[in-house]
Amino acid sequence: MIKSPLNYTGNKFKLLNQIIPVFPKVQKFADVFCGGLNVGINADADIIFANDRMSPLIEMYEYFQLHSIDEILSEISSIITFYSLSKTNQEGFFTLRNDYNAEKDPLKLFVLSCYSFNNIIRFNNSFEYNSSFGKNRSSFNKEIEENLLKFVNILKNKNVIFSSKDFKNFDYENADLVYCDPPYLISNAMYNDGKRCFGDWSKQDDADLLQILDAVHQNGKMFALSNVIEHKGLVNEELLEWSKKYNTIVLNKTYSNCSYNLKTKAEKTQEVLITNFERNDLIEDW
Repeated sequence: MIKSPLNYTGNKFKLLNQIIPVFPKVQKFADVFCGGLNVGINADADIIFANDRMSPLIEMYEYFQLHSIDEILSEISSIITFYSLSKTNQEGFFTLRNDYNAEKDPLKLFVLSCYSFNNIIRFNNSFEYNSSFGKNRSSFNKEIEENLLKFVNILKNKNVIFSSKDFKNFDYENADLVYCDPPYLISNAMYNDGKRCFGDWSKQDDADLLQILDAVHQNGKMFALSNVIEHKGLVNEELLEWSKKYNTIVLNKTYSNCSYNLKTKAEKTQEVLITNFERNDLIEDW
């Protein structure tokens, strides 16, 4: 599995061994909320549509796609040296942040994320990067460098087409398998607190997405939805009811996959993968 160089909390890498085997090989795969691109980059497809409404993120990926790894690493080294970046130099981080907000250089955004608290990429309502400094924690380290090298290499060897559309405007008919990992309505995240320039995530958005996936199903296409049905005593009742029409697999970092049964799962957070197709042969192998 290829791991994204964007090492933010909540990425899907640790769940890939439970998600990717569920997907059959297809010609066209769509990752509609691609985020760190952990799922999309590992999909077995001839064409991968990677979409995220956070346009600076997509510009970063396109930069990786267009430049050699030697060029990228050389420029990263120059940025780190110029701003004297380290785990303790907060002033250098803020200077880089100010320069990025003035220039919108996609590689500076990547370096900023490496030195940000929890590696979070976040913008305010003025479209300015505003993540805080990850003092004594965050840096561009050897692990991120190795992940970046593999990530850039696979980007150049796969046919990945990027876009930055709102999910309501995405062309779902052009994909054989649609994967969605939206913000989770009942859990707190940086993109559903109502304070971000790329929009929050509402109950209406949840309902709209489920309606879109129903249409994908009716059009004879496959879909897979990552989401959380239960979180710290809260239950997404609408999602739970909707999921009964389809197939639901529990995603667990320590236990094998099983059919979803809320009464027998008392974990604080229950993440699931809901599909309109079955892969029972692969699930049994796990």
